[in-house]
Order: sequence, then C-alpha cells, then structure tokens
Amino acid sequence: MPTAALILYPEALATSVTLPAEILRAAAQMSRAIRGRGMDTDIQLLGLQGESSVTLDSGLRLGLDGDLSDLEFCDLLILPAIWRHPRRVVHRAGGWLPRVQELHARGSTICSVGTASALLAETGLLDGRPATTHWHDFDRFEQSYPRVNLKRRHLITQSERLYCVGSVNSIGDFMVHYVEQHYGERIARAVETQFSPEARQSFETAAFLQESSGAHHDALIRDAQDHMQMHPADAHSVERLAALSGLSPRSFGRRFRKATGETPIRYLQNLRIREARALLQHSDLALADIAWRCGFSSPSRFSQAFRSATDLSPRAFREAVRGKRFVTTTAISDRATAGNQA
Repeated sequence: MPTAALILYPEALATSVTLPAEILRAAAQMSRAIRGRGMDTDIQLLGLQGESSVTLDSGLRLGLDGDLSDLEFCDLLILPAIWRHPRRVVHRAGGWLPRVQELHARGSTICSVGTASALLAETGLLDGRPATTHWHDFDRFEQSYPRVNLKRRHLITQSERLYCVGSVNSIGDFMVHYVEQHYGERIARAVETQFSPEARQSFETAAFLQESSGAHHDALIRDAQDHMQMHPADAHSVERLAALSGLSPRSFGRRFRKATGETPIRYLQNLRIREARALLQHSDLALADIAWRCGFSSPSRFSQAFRSATDLSPRAFREAVRGKRFVTTTAISDRATAGNQA
C-alpha cells in the first residue's frame, strides 16, 4: 500500500494539497473497480507544531492527521506550493527540515511544488542536482542556491528520489507518473483522463530526468531499446532482437527484464501505445494510418490494445484530448449575430 504525506504550512496553496491527494484516492478506487481488488493508499496531512488543523492564508481550514515529527516513513512526501514569496516559510523551517532529510535517507521520495523548491534546496539535498521552481522565482532561487542546477526550461526535474515541479498544473503530471509507477499504465491513463481529458504534455516531455526510464548499465539492452524506439512499426520479436544483440532469446529476455523491469514484448507494446497517444493528440491521421505507423497489424487490434491500456477507444481518446478548445472572439461574435438575426 503506497503511503503519502503532505506538509501543511499556512502559506501552502490548497490546490497543491488537494490535487495530489485526490489523484491518489482515485487511483486506488479505480484499481479496485477495474481489477476487483487493489491497493489502498494512505494519505496524511501533517502539521509542524502539534496542531489539529491548519488555516491556510486563503482562509481554507484543513484538518491534520498528525505531526511531521511523528512520521517514521512514507513512500512520497510532498512540499506544497507556497503562496507568493517563500521567504517566510524558509525562515521558519529550520526546525523541521532535518526531518525531511531523514525521511529521504530512509527511502522516501520527495516532491516540491512551485516555490517550495526553496525548502528542498535549504536541506542541501539538491546540491549538484537539477531543480526547477516557479518561473517568477527563477532569479532569486539561482542567486540563493548557486550549488543547485536550475533548469529554467523544464516544468519538472528528477534526480533519484527528488522531484521538483514548477507549478500546480505540473504536480498533476507528476502524480499521474507516480500512479503509473505504483498502479500501472492502465490505471494511470484512466486517472489522467478523469482529471485532465484535454491534451497535456507527458511527464517524459515536461521533465528533465537525470535518470531516464532507460537508464541502466546494460549497453546491449539499451541498443535494443533504441532500435525499437526508432522502428516501432517493425515486426519485432524476441528472437530477432536477441539476434541483433548477439544473445540467445532466453538470455536476452532475462537481461532485458532485469534492466528495464519489463519483458521485451511488454516494453514494445507500451512504446507503441505512447506513440499512438501522441499521434492521436497532435495529428489528423486516420486511425488505420496510426495503427500501421505504430506497428499494429490491423485497426481492430490497435483499438483492442489501446482500450486495454487506457480504458478508451482511440476515437474516444482523440475526442477527449481535443474536447477543450478556446472559442475565438470572432466565433462568439458570429454566433451572437446569428442569434440576433434569428
């Protein structure tokens, strides 16, 4: 059962607290609904001084489940975004930031949202590592933390178990990625569709990843992954990939799974589905053309595989990601004129 904790200080933005919590709850519920069983998730809202609740600067009052000092471990610790300048929170944080360091040392993943990256930088954990923050705080952050490798062009950064996201929107992208890691691709896509049906950047597109999903030390397997990524439509098989690598099919399969955590065929299927999602979002290609480009033998097989991975048909997914459009002033004016003429 994945466990998550969020630290609450009065300056925290409520949306950077509620959105991660709701996504994790939804993932657990969808897991049970789809699989008939599933992992629950334990989410705690933690205070800093033994309070039973915290009133945020926005006026919203949130009940607390405990105190940070009592937390022994959690899989994910989130530092919520700070409203306006982080200085006030940083000045008061000296007493509890060592606890954040301890949790990271025990194996917790830590994610800061927006200007809360300053809190993570104060711990020293980001020294020599990539980080991002809210764009309005770039200059001050870079001056205050010269040892941190600020990535101005990325909305998300990752280094081992340390993540920084630049905005509340980006915490949604990170949480979908986190759900995929703990609940799988199918649940992640269902959550993503539920919370954000419009087209968004994928986590991999938005993030600066110090260690990518293909980051391992097996050069032969990395070459095989690169070959599949460059030729997703080819009729790959374990036997052919193994031959390219100079290995027996059995050795290749064993090494591939050890390096990536997936079988070669499962990796290829996920790769093709990701390519199909991008084409559905950003192109007007017919579904049959997308099926062919992504290596599916027929539109029906493509539709079946896509629905299995996302719980949506390719057509429904395309309609969902293109569902939210800005209406131009001209279009509004034209409708108003038509209404008046009627």
